[in-house]
Amino acid sequence: MYPDETYDQTRTNQFASGQGFSMSVAPELRTDRLYLRRWRGTDRQPFAALNADPRVMEHFPTPLSCEESDALATRIESHFEQHGFGLWAVEITGTAPFAGFIGLSIPRLEAYFTPCVEIGWRLASEYWGCGYAIEGALAVLAFGFEQLRLAEIVSFTVPGNWRSRRVMERLGMTRNPADDFDHPTLPEGHPLRRHVLYRLVRPQP
Repeated sequence: MYPDETYDQTRTNQFASGQGFSMSVAPELRTDRLYLRRWRGTDRQPFAALNADPRVMEHFPTPLSCEESDALATRIESHFEQHGFGLWAVEITGTAPFAGFIGLSIPRLEAYFTPCVEIGWRLASEYWGCGYAIEGALAVLAFGFEQLRLAEIVSFTVPGNWRSRRVMERLGMTRNPADDFDHPTLPEGHPLRRHVLYRLVRPQP
């Protein structure tokens, strides 16, 4: 998910098995340690700090300015309004009122596997290594498959982003090297253009 990517609000539910997404779905999720909720105005300052951190943005084209970070937060909220789901703000109970996001989005990029629903996460570096991404992502996957009735959820990143790739693999997502692709928003020759694609289909009852 790159800074200039918005979420395509014209895409339909071609990737879902039901008649459509419910617009009245619960806007929050809870786990043992996390509260995944809608965004608040107070989230924008720590979100800007997260997006300006070179460690967090290592596998993105560039860190974000405060204005770019705010614009991304606005697009995330718009996605919730349009689709009834999105990239939830993450609270760590008793530890952090805002640690980043974990959730689902409909990417704008045009590729052979789109339209699709992508699971993604971005947490402040001080909260890495604690299992929060996996814990939150498992709750998000359950929501996507059980409530939205999605047939498949995907995730993608650059080959060298082993931290995120390990999360994808621990979630049960799998990669076929034949599915790797060049990100269409990055120019030919860009070191981050090549991407690996991970998939997970809805478990059968």
